[in-house]
Formats: sequence, C-alpha cells, structure tokens
Amino acid sequence: MMHLNASEKRVICSNPDSVFRYFGWPSVTRLADGTLAMVASGFRLKHVCPFGKGIICYSRDEGETWTAPAVVMDTPLDDRDCGIVNFGQGRTILTSFNNTIAAQRRWNATQNGDHKWSSDVRRDFSEAYLRVIEEMNVEERYIGSTYRISEDGGYTFGAVRRSPVTAPHGPCTLADGSLFYVGRRFSQDDSFDNGSEAYIQCWRMNEKDELEYVSSIENIYSDGELLYSCEPHSIQLPDGKIIVHIRVQKYSGEKSYFTVFQSESKDGGKTFSKPRQLLRDLGGSPAHLMLHSSGVLISTYGYREAPYGERVMFSYDGGETWNTDYILDDTARSGDLGYPATVELRDGSLLTVYYENTGDAAVIMQQTWTLPSK
Repeated sequence: MMHLNASEKRVICSNPDSVFRYFGWPSVTRLADGTLAMVASGFRLKHVCPFGKGIICYSRDEGETWTAPAVVMDTPLDDRDCGIVNFGQGRTILTSFNNTIAAQRRWNATQNGDHKWSSDVRRDFSEAYLRVIEEMNVEERYIGSTYRISEDGGYTFGAVRRSPVTAPHGPCTLADGSLFYVGRRFSQDDSFDNGSEAYIQCWRMNEKDELEYVSSIENIYSDGELLYSCEPHSIQLPDGKIIVHIRVQKYSGEKSYFTVFQSESKDGGKTFSKPRQLLRDLGGSPAHLMLHSSGVLISTYGYREAPYGERVMFSYDGGETWNTDYILDDTARSGDLGYPATVELRDGSLLTVYYENTGDAAVIMQQTWTLPSK
C-alpha cells in the first residue's frame, strides 16, 4: 500500500444549519462547456430515510469553489445515488433510484449501528411522511430507477423517466456517442428467484431515448453460493473494449465479501467474460472507472475496514492487470463513506469526490491528487 500525493480533503457540499444534513453517493463529470458538475443525494435525515433528493453543484474554477446544492431530482420517494454522464451532441443524463414505502418502513424499524435513529422523534417524523405519500398513491408513478435528460449540457433537465437497471454512477458513453447502461436489474425488494436471473444487465439507449436490452453478465458464486452483485460501473476504452467493475458482497456464513470483480466485453457489449476478483475479499467497493489522458485506467473505491477511507487502483495495460490499494485517504471515522468518482483536471491532475459521515453529518468531500510513478 502507498499513499498518493494528494491534497487535504475538504467539504464541498453540506447543509450544517438544518436537520436535513446527510449527503451521500456522489458522481462528478466535466460538462461540454468545461464546467465541473457534481451530483449526489442530499437534504436527508440519515443514510436511509424518505427525504432524499438528487442535488447538483457546479464549479467553474476546476474545483476551487462550488455552487450551493440545487435540487435536480425530487420524487416523493427517497431519491438516492446520483450519476451524471455526457453523451451525444451536448446532452447530459442524470440518474438515480428510489425505494418503496414498505422498504422505508423496514429500515425505520431495524436501523442500527451508524444508521441508528438518534431519537424516536425522528423515526416518527419519517413515518408520518410515509403515511402522507402512501395516501397519495405515489409509488405507481415514481418507484424505480430514474433518469432525466438535459438538452442544454447539464443545466436544465427534462421529465423523470424510468430505467430497468440502476448503478450509482450511471451509464457510460460509447465511441459513437450513445449510452450504454450496465446496472443492477431494478427490483423493488432486491430479490431474485434462486439466482436464475442475472443481477447485472446491459442496456443501450436508442435514438428515441429508450433503453433496449443487450446482454447480461453472469452471476458470481463462491463455493457454490451465490454472491450479491450490484452497483457496477463501466467504461469503453479506445480499442473498443468495455470494462465493468462490479460490487460483490456477502456478510453471512464463514466468509464475507465486500470487493470488486471485473468483467469485459470485446464485441460491443454483446457478450461479457466471466467476472474475476480484483481485490481481497474485504478489499473495498463500489468502484468508479475513468481513463486518464496519459492512457492510465483509474478505478476509485471506498474502503470500509479500519483504517477507513478511499482507495485507488491503476491499470497500465487496458485492465488486464491492476496495481491496487493506493491510499487516497485513511482518516475517516467509520465505514459510512465511499462511492468516490474521479475527473481529470486541465493540468492532468485528478479530482475525486466522495461522501463521508463526520459524526455530526454526512458531507461530500473532495481531494485533488496526481498519478503515482509507474
């Protein structure tokens, strides 16, 4: 393990003067006009609550300063992980997903550890809101993996639409400008019958902005036991190969997993290789992929074992091999953190955003850093 040459982390998005001060699961990109845009779920009571909204912040000075968070996805349900991706001719897609009222109630009743309610009042507050939206019958209209499309390069967004898959950082853009969405098949209860359906599916957006099924990535097993796969991120390299990093986890039985597996396609996403494990069993997840202008492939991921923080792995051969466990930060107070996403700055350095629970609130952090020597 090696520490990267990085700046001190600093808060770039928070809401300290409100009870709604939990922010999490960010993504970042450079818009067509050069502005940096960061999206996340925010204005929440805590990690799981019904009040989450998708927010966006902009930076026109390479991350030195950011605008205050503005709401950009606000269904009556809990709008969670946000992704943002440019595609086509100056278009931008914002992605998210939400949970059912029943799922919210289960979390209300069972939250523990870092996610435990600090008082019955907050739990009752959430339950009161759930009763209101239940009476409004909002689920039929809004439940699902959601997205909105911007026609002006990421400043105003169209109607909320629904996708068959979800991924925290959204889809990737292929060489022809189209969107390729590798995600977990959206399920209201997160369940699949006996593992007969693939957790991770691949869809492509057509000219009508409709997602069409392309392929699936086979499920992952350990000693015959199905492991839960979710939260993938994909990228297409200049040679056409598509690489997918998949969060794989299991916390029951004798062996636990919280790690990253990789699958690849060399035929435009029609077929994918059997996923292979990149990190140790508890090596961290989920990952975000980006290609540096130097040709180095970068994958950032959260590390939820002590010392808690954010880590990076690098590939110099198009994802064939990886140098893992470079430390971006190892000073977090708990495992309630992660979902880092990275963008290249104009001088070739990197800017990574992620969330971290500081104890009083969960905030969006950033660090700038440089590539290590090969």
